[in-house]
Amino acid sequence: MTATDTHPIDVDAYLDRIGAARPERPTFEALCDLQERHMMTVPFETLDFALGGIPSMKDEDVYDKIVRQRRGGGCGELNSGFALLLRALGYRVSLLGGRVLHNGREAFRGVHNGHLVLLVELDQPYVVDVGFRWAARKPLKLHERGVQHDAHGGYQLQFSPYGDIEMVHDGVLRWQVETHPRELDDFTSVMWYCATSPEVPGKGQLWASIVTATGRVSLFNRILTEHGEGAKESRELTDDAEFLKEFEHRFGITLDAVPELAPVPAAG
Repeated sequence: MTATDTHPIDVDAYLDRIGAARPERPTFEALCDLQERHMMTVPFETLDFALGGIPSMKDEDVYDKIVRQRRGGGCGELNSGFALLLRALGYRVSLLGGRVLHNGREAFRGVHNGHLVLLVELDQPYVVDVGFRWAARKPLKLHERGVQHDAHGGYQLQFSPYGDIEMVHDGVLRWQVETHPRELDDFTSVMWYCATSPEVPGKGQLWASIVTATGRVSLFNRILTEHGEGAKESRELTDDAEFLKEFEHRFGITLDAVPELAPVPAAG
């Protein structure tokens, strides 16, 4: 199937990108498979920010980056790209905007619309996120108040006093999103701000992460960390040739040179 005016993507090419078969109909089981395969093949990565670029949130640009260029992207690109695929397959999907509330080391208040997740309507509403390092590998039931377990830990969705959805992962409040649908245009200015403002934490630094069969692999500048089987192992890629080799091997992205990266802050 080629791109159409209704669905500006080649569905079969997107499915091939993530190694998934076309589902016969939009079911929960198919959604679980598509989500996990997306997370295991399309990395979260901030390479554009590290190189001084401003990622585009336009449908055609997101599709081109993920499918044709075989890149990844930030949460907005990954989740909006996945929404394109799901809608083309017959799923009812809404974009929800919010903010990240924990950076992996400490709580903080991220920018509004700095995070994007999906709400998928099937037999009941499910929260889907393929663009966050601590995201669940399976859809989360929106109205389930107990802990929902998967290979990445325990997840609990709760509502704030003002009605926002909050996600708690292994006891840590990770993000908060609003319940009313957003349009892609709502996230464009945030992309520009994150790419250009000197006040954004982590500016000039490179993050990358991808799910594996046993956990995930993440990169922060030159620090490569493998998470799996309840343990993690980190090492610094000091040699440029090793960095380029590992970046391509782990995340499927070929670089001509290592980006100029800001120094990593010392641990507090």
